[in-house]
Parts: sequence; structure tokens; C-alpha cells
Amino acid sequence: MKITDLLALESIDLQGNPESKTEAIEQMVRLMEVSGKLLDREGYKRGVIEREEEGTTGIGDGIAIPHCRSEAVKTPGLAAMVVKHGVDYDSLDGEPVHLIFLIAAPNTKDNVHLQVLSKLAGLLMDDTFVERLKNAKNNEEFLEIIDNAERVKDREETAESSATKLKSEAKNKHSLKFLAVTACPTGIAHTYMAAESLEKKAKEAGHVIKVETRGSGGVKNTLSVQEIAEADCIIVAADVQVPMERFHGKKVILCKVADGIGKAADLIKKAETAEIPVYQSNAGRKSTIEVAEKENAGRQIYKHLMSGVSHMLPFVVGGGILIAIAFLIDGLRVDLSTVADKTTFGSITPLAALFKSIGGTAFSFMLPILAGFIAMSIADRPGLALGFVGGAIAASGKSGFLGAMAAGFLAGYIIVLLRKLTAKLPEKLDGLRPILIYPLLGILAIGIIVIYIIEPVFGAVNTALNSGLASMSSTSSILLGLLLGGMMAVDLGGPVNKAAYVFGTASIAAGNYPIMAAVMVGGMVPPCAIALATILYKNKFTSDERKSGPMNFIMGLAFISEGAIPFAASDPLRVLPSLIVGSAISGGLSMAFRCTLMAPHGGIFVFPVVGNALLYLLSLTIGTVISAVLLGILKKPVIEITD
Repeated sequence: MKITDLLALESIDLQGNPESKTEAIEQMVRLMEVSGKLLDREGYKRGVIEREEEGTTGIGDGIAIPHCRSEAVKTPGLAAMVVKHGVDYDSLDGEPVHLIFLIAAPNTKDNVHLQVLSKLAGLLMDDTFVERLKNAKNNEEFLEIIDNAERVKDREETAESSATKLKSEAKNKHSLKFLAVTACPTGIAHTYMAAESLEKKAKEAGHVIKVETRGSGGVKNTLSVQEIAEADCIIVAADVQVPMERFHGKKVILCKVADGIGKAADLIKKAETAEIPVYQSNAGRKSTIEVAEKENAGRQIYKHLMSGVSHMLPFVVGGGILIAIAFLIDGLRVDLSTVADKTTFGSITPLAALFKSIGGTAFSFMLPILAGFIAMSIADRPGLALGFVGGAIAASGKSGFLGAMAAGFLAGYIIVLLRKLTAKLPEKLDGLRPILIYPLLGILAIGIIVIYIIEPVFGAVNTALNSGLASMSSTSSILLGLLLGGMMAVDLGGPVNKAAYVFGTASIAAGNYPIMAAVMVGGMVPPCAIALATILYKNKFTSDERKSGPMNFIMGLAFISEGAIPFAASDPLRVLPSLIVGSAISGGLSMAFRCTLMAPHGGIFVFPVVGNALLYLLSLTIGTVISAVLLGILKKPVIEITD
């Protein structure tokens, strides 16, 4: 299959005139449609737009390669457009785009077309080729330019394979042998463009390079054991996990796949130098992609924390939604005013109890998972067991989320310390360290620290907070509502949040129902605000956050504040203040409107028993909107480079 087999004459426009990125995509989809490659035009268009929302396909140098792999595509195809005056396409280099290739890929196991598309991506790295395309006089000439370039490329590849290059070009005593691996999340364009760019810059510098590509069509040009052994340096330009153990003991440069495209010359120059770290696969370093530059302590802590949060998120989302369903079932089937023990709400009917049990079980894993994978990020697999244990102790005690977070970091660094302390043991005992010494001494250490240091500290904080709240309850109801609402967003299920919640539930027994109302509305705001912000300010959140964000509406309305934890953990200095302000305002308004609540949980599903329910809903709405707007103002735009 050739490139020209995918690109029909009627799908080429040499006089494109879009005024915006949106118009460009619309015109490109029309070009694709006329070739008969699509089953569902609108479905395909949605896929292209959704792909752009994850990260721009404007790769720089005046080129954009939008693409979509979808059930809406009947057969693989291409469409091309030349935009003489240029169009703003949010490109990585900020420059206008003049040449656009749209890719349509069917969602099938047959990936033969990907080889063709990878060749096109490589050709687009040639400035002369691109200029010829932009200056083509008609569609036939446009296709002829592509066909001729493809023929030359094929002859070059046939005449000299990668293995032959390594032998013949290595005769130059000044040349070095480089290897590279390129990979991106979807493996359609960036993977192959990075490979082509690295090959081009290495050749210009007089060196030999072989590039392994790990795209949607599988692994191509696999690096052999002998080639790895003979290599002077290895460049790993990838945004996804690749096998790294094979590079143990070799000089390795780790970078993003985008650097392989835009900074290939710099990478080759760096590979020429002697000051490149040697990769050690057995020294606690994980086989994942990291940025090569030195990272400061703050960045390292952030990465460890995000490892825990990313693994924790499925338990929060899955468990939280199941609990919300349990509340909904009881809310529809039970008259809450007739229930003596309000704490049983969500598990009164058998079906609700089933959902609550499953969701609660999932939720119970949240903190151990958080701590476990923070520890694993720091110390690899030996840290996992310590983190689980420390997180479980925190979850069953008083320290909650903050305690689990601290336990995760402590667990990881305990393993690091144990590695140093046992480094001089005889080699014969190396096998005992991960299966006996680390788990035995590590679990004992983390257990003692959490039980005797972390738990007492946060227990004391909780006691102090409850005492303070009780002393000021009669001073100013609005001020108390502001304080309680804000506290619910401080640590989202942690000791401060729990202190306010316990105070609210205790107030029910005393017949002080406005306090519980302020507490619950304050706890509902953070997830709802996160959900709203991910919809209103898409550029302030990662693609994963945008996908999971709307689910927080369900958790927020069910009074599950923990749904906001992953978002707060990723940017606490901006997210937490935004949430605290909105929650505090909602709590204060609830008090001012004299709203009451007799149930200790349930969110919107217990609104039928809320006093002044409409004003209560207004309080929630105002706080949610304020927090969402603050998130949009305070959070910085997120730049994601994906394929």
C-alpha cells in the first residue's frame, strides 16, 4: 500500500481558506467525506475534535496532522489542505499552519495502513518535500510529488537496511553508534516523526543511529542485544512505558517524544558528550519514562504523590458512584422521616445495602492504595507493602487522608534507608533483602511511626478543633457556617473535614439541625465545583482530569467530598483555596437562610427532609459557581503533548 492509495484527488484542497482551527477541521472532514472513507461524518468529526482537546496535533514548522481512529471510519484514508495565508492551529511552536494532513483510521486489527502513515510522517520532516507540496500547481502534481518522494524513500530503505548502516557507516572513526526508542500514546504520527527526525539529525552529524518505533502497528525495528551492547548512547523519546531493563549499564537519555521531533539536534549533541548518566535497572529506578533533566525536590514529591493518586482514583470513582446509587435507592423507596436511626440511610433496603457494601469496600482501599503507590514510586516494589500497611492504619485511625499520604512517603524512604543500611551485606544475602529484611523491618517501622507519631498528632488536632467549634457555636451562626463549610474543603475527608463532620452529626442528637446542614453543603461543593470547572475551563485540566471530572457531580450531590482529592492533590496551592472559599460561602449562606438537616449523610437524596430546601439548593449552587470560577482564575493552563 502506498500513500497515494490513501489520498484521493478529490480529498486535496490547494486553496484552503479556514479562518480558525475549528473551520480547518470542518473543511478537512468534508474533504475526507467526499472520498467515501467515512461511515459517520459527524461521529468522525467528534472524534477528531476530541483528539484535539487532548493535545494539539499542530506539530510545528507549519504542519498539522489531525487524526482519529474510530468506528465511524470505513477504510483508511487521507485528506490534505494547503493554507497559503496560514491558520492559527494552536501549534506547539505557536506559528500558523500552512499544510494539513487529516488521517482517518478504522478501529480494526488490520494496521497495515499505519506503515504508510508512518512513512508520510517521516517525509514531512523534509523541508524541501513540504515546500514542494505547498507550491503544487494542481492536485495531480501534489500526488506526484508524494509518489516520487515515496519511491525515493523506498529505494533508500531497500538499498541499505538498518543493520547495514550500522556496519558500513561505523567505519568512520569519528562516528558514534546511537540507538533510540520512540513511542507516543496512540502511535500514529509523533512516534514516527520523532524517529525520522532523530535519524536525520544523527546522519547530518556523521553518526549512525537505529530507531525502534513502538506505535499502534506494533514494535518495528526492534533493537537487538548486540546492538545495545555496542551502542555509545541510547535516546528514549517516549511518553508511555517502554522496556528499560535491557538498557542496564548503558548511557541513556530520557525525554518526551515531542523532544525527539523538535529538539532532535540537541539530543544528538548531548549524546555525543561523555556526561550522560548510566541507566541502572536494579537500583530502585523504575522502567518508566522520566524527563532527563535534574528534578528538584518539589517535582519529585509531586511525581510520587501523583503515582499514588492515579492508582487511587478508580477506587474513589467506582466506590463513590456505587455509594451514591445506594443513597438514591433509599431516597426513592424510604420515607426518611420515619427512620429512627438516620445513620443507616443508604443501607436500609436490601438493594441499597448491596450497593453501599460494594462501594464501601472499594472506598476502604482508597487510602492504602494511595500510600502504597506513593511508596512504590519512591522505592519500587519493596515500598508497596509498607505503604499499604501504613495507609491501612491511617484509614482505620484518626489521621485519614493526610496520615495515609505521610505514611506513603515515610514507607518509601524507609526502604531507601534500609537499602543503604544493608548495602554492605554479603552478596549471598541479596535475595533475602526484598523478601525478608525489607518487609519485616519496614512494616514494623512504618507501623510504629504511624501508630505512635502520626495518629496522636492528628488525633490531638481533631480534639482541639472540636473543642473550638463547641465554644463558638452560639457566638455567630453565620460565622460558624462559614468556618464549618470551609473546614469541609480543607483536607476533603481528612482530620479537619472529619472534625467538622463529627461536630455536625453530634449537633443532630442535640437537636441543632442548622449545623449539620452547613456541614453537608460545605462538603458537597468541592466535587461539584471540580466537575463544573473541568467543563468550563478545559485548558486548566489534563485529559484524564477532564474525563473523570464530570463524575464528581454524582459524588458531590451524594455528599462524597473525596471525589475532589485527586484534583486537589495535583495542585493543592491553587485548588484547595478555591474550594475552601466556595464551601465556606455555601456554609455561611445555609446558616443565613436558616436551613436545617436531620440526616447525617445523603446529599441531594435527603433534600426532601431539608428545611428551606430551595434556599439550601441556592446555597450549594452559589458556592459551587464561586469555587469553579476561582479554579478557572487561579489554575495555570495545562500543556499536554500527546500523539
